[in-house]
Amino acid sequence: MIEIDITKKLRGVDGDMNLTCSFSIKEGEFIALSGVSGSGKTTFLRVLAGLEECRGVIKVDGKSWLEDTKAIPPQQREIGFVFQDYALFSNMSVRENLMYVSKDESLLRRLLDITELTGLEECYPDTLSGGQQQRVALCRALMSRPKLLLMDEPLSALDSKMRLKLQHEIKTIHKEFKTTTIMVSHDKSEIYRLADRVMVLESGLAKEVFLQSKTLDSLMFNGEVLNIFENGENCTLTLLIHQDIVDVTISKEEAKTLSIGSIINISSSDLLLKY
Repeated sequence: MIEIDITKKLRGVDGDMNLTCSFSIKEGEFIALSGVSGSGKTTFLRVLAGLEECRGVIKVDGKSWLEDTKAIPPQQREIGFVFQDYALFSNMSVRENLMYVSKDESLLRRLLDITELTGLEECYPDTLSGGQQQRVALCRALMSRPKLLLMDEPLSALDSKMRLKLQHEIKTIHKEFKTTTIMVSHDKSEIYRLADRVMVLESGLAKEVFLQSKTLDSLMFNGEVLNIFENGENCTLTLLIHQDIVDVTISKEEAKTLSIGSIINISSSDLLLKY
């Protein structure tokens, strides 16, 4: 269990404000953190990592990381941090980047296998694609078996196909290692695929977003397929339509031609809105 109750003064998009976050996170939860630019998302991650000062309380499994203004240093916080710009050691190979954190060969092999990096151990970061570098960064963050994994828009610089692939790998890793995770993201489809809960920072205040039902006029929409699963004799599609996530039921025969990432045209009269 992670308990967070912090306040920090910062300059936001509308001038000076207080970053105020008070909530708890269950062990193994995946939290998506969203909000407009300048709302304090990166600052919040840096506070959790011990890279910025603030006032309040942060407790992880009963251990105090922050008490008022007294904080333990970053190296004692058992945190893995995946930065947007990868932050790999350019003079080290993939293996050396990971072994710098831990000499756990078994864990290294497992992480490389999940992220399809096996065979690239001796390559240097500047010889890898952006997607491969981000996978290395993710593996390195997990090599210490952290209590808390922080990811600051880790996939924002990647194309849609690579984003989808890495989302799947992140989900696989989270399911296997059950590491408590907070990820900053603006991508609703990404949030849907990965997160258990969504927190939005608005004017410095963290608020939880709940799924709500909505209604639509009878219109035609293009939708991206996020998920396909069998529902008795039919299949249910989860779609991203504009900024909304919806469910629609189709026949198994119709579903045969679709895959995750497919774009389909559908009438709003067929939709059951989820988010």
